[in-house]
Amino acid sequence: MKLTPFAKILILALVAVGIFFAVRKYLPQNTATSTTKTEEKTSPARPVEEEEEKPSTKSKTTTSRAAFSYLPPAPVNGKLKGVVELGASGFNSFIINVDAKKTWKLEKAEFGSSLVYENMATDDDVRAGLKNYIGNMLAFGVSPKDIHFVVSSGALKTPETQKISKGLKALKYFVNPVTAEQEGTYALKCVLPASYANEAFVLDIGSGNTKVSWMDGGEIKSGETYGSKYYQNNVSDQAAYDEAASIAAQIPASKRKICFIIGGVPFEFAKAIRNGKERYTVLTKPEDIKAEGGKQKSGLNIYKAFAEETGCKTFVFDWDANFTIGFLLDLK
Repeated sequence: MKLTPFAKILILALVAVGIFFAVRKYLPQNTATSTTKTEEKTSPARPVEEEEEKPSTKSKTTTSRAAFSYLPPAPVNGKLKGVVELGASGFNSFIINVDAKKTWKLEKAEFGSSLVYENMATDDDVRAGLKNYIGNMLAFGVSPKDIHFVVSSGALKTPETQKISKGLKALKYFVNPVTAEQEGTYALKCVLPASYANEAFVLDIGSGNTKVSWMDGGEIKSGETYGSKYYQNNVSDQAAYDEAASIAAQIPASKRKICFIIGGVPFEFAKAIRNGKERYTVLTKPEDIKAEGGKQKSGLNIYKAFAEETGCKTFVFDWDANFTIGFLLDLK
């Protein structure tokens, strides 16, 4: 059938209309634009989510050891006192501010100072070095009568200590010898907060010996075992572990929740994980520590013995504490 010109125009118009609607239905340009805008709006949120997840993962890594948030009280109307620990190869010295209630705050500390041990060929050299050392404490504001000297049980018999004791005596200072039992008592008085006395014990892992102490019915109980240099005396790791474990077994179950720990090897372990200038550092579990050298390995063995025997999970290293500070607190 032959179509008239009008019919042809009408058919073409219908086809064009059909194409128009088909294009709108199957090629949604507006929707694509809308999707792009939506993606532009939501895409910045993806990095934020990733950033939120990353700190969370990092936090799990760095906070596998719990923080210890105890804040010790500050002394009120205190005075400065100084104490020097005589060791086999140097001095540890501490200046504290302490009040009438024995509340104290560390003001200055020096570790491993060998000032007096150097160039002390004669007695005059010893006295000159001691005068210089004491002078620094006096310059800080410590009264001469409030400077004390203590020799630890591990260094008591060394020739260097004997020579320095004579030099101090010439300067009218007395060197206070301290037994291992006293060291444990002094460590507890310095380290153990009163609020933790019913649930904690104190461990001091020294080079020459290890001291442990705890409160029992208002009295201080203590014990002694090998120090972190036992390997130099042909003592086996097993023998040192067994003796440390036997001492740890004496600690009452109620006192095993927390251990406040000090000493040379714990200091090295704490230094590796310390967070800024925190006063207290919770040590890593013994099985997760990689010790280096004989002293660290022996100290870690002792630490492991106490941790496993007591079941204590929280060993808190106190950066400001030393048993000699406990000696100061014990003075009348």
